[in-house]
Amino acid sequence: MLPRVADSLSFLYLDMVRVVQDDTGVCAQIQTADRQTDLVYIPTAALSCLLLGPGVSITTPALTTLARHGTSVVCVGAGGVRAYAGILPDSLTTHWLEQQVATWADPARRLDVATRMYNMRFDDAELPDTVTLEQLRGMEGQRMKALYKILAQQHGIGRFRRNYHPDQWQAQDPVNLALSAANTCLYGIVHAALLALGLSPALGFVHAGTQHAFVYDIADLYKAETTLPLAFALHQSANPEQEARRRFREDLRLLRLLPRIVHDVQTLLTPVSTDSSAADADSEGQSERRDVEMVHLWDPKAGVMPAGVNYGAGGA
Repeated sequence: MLPRVADSLSFLYLDMVRVVQDDTGVCAQIQTADRQTDLVYIPTAALSCLLLGPGVSITTPALTTLARHGTSVVCVGAGGVRAYAGILPDSLTTHWLEQQVATWADPARRLDVATRMYNMRFDDAELPDTVTLEQLRGMEGQRMKALYKILAQQHGIGRFRRNYHPDQWQAQDPVNLALSAANTCLYGIVHAALLALGLSPALGFVHAGTQHAFVYDIADLYKAETTLPLAFALHQSANPEQEARRRFREDLRLLRLLPRIVHDVQTLLTPVSTDSSAADADSEGQSERRDVEMVHLWDPKAGVMPAGVNYGAGGA
């Protein structure tokens, strides 16, 4: 049995190594100064997300093992450019995906999820009964501007403006560099958790138009307490990207973020009218993977029907 995603390690960043599969497992080959090769084995079965820097090469057998263990792979290129590799275990059902699609396709339920996301981020918020998504975006923007101002004042930075310019990466200030690097790690962790639940990263409730819209939705729930304070604390760092990744990984040991992601996502996608005992069982992550042994068939009248049966007239 593989570890549950809530119990897995957060992420591992690699650079300037070759990742291979040997008789023991997946390992990173590191060339030493005396031209020797050191091996560092990677705990793929207990790893949620693997971040590969621009100096990494990886073999097909190693990728196969990562896929078999359901580990999400994020290729982090120069200038903060990233590409996600989605890996879905074959044993997952579509339970949570069906919940996500049904909620996403209903405008009223979609707005309800967006509203609950806002309340999770700003628990002291007072929202009108007929709030619109446009109003939510405006209030979220004002809240974030106020948070930037408070953090800038705390660290004596002066005025801060969030910028993300991949084409002018090194010209950015340390806070923006650290924030982009830490956010990339956070996105990778959220992406891995969504895939482990069998969800679609593309069907967002606030963000849209990208294959990672839902990733950005969920990641926004935690930025105010994770990546933002960390980035501002590194405003004088000589290497803010490396420091952000290292310190973010250390902080995650205390935050226990993966169990929170699983709980929060399942809570958001569980209809409010659902029986409380069933909702509690799901939100606790007791059946987050929902492994199955057989595919079923769908019928518009009969609903779910068993597969492996010949339904042809006179079929045996």
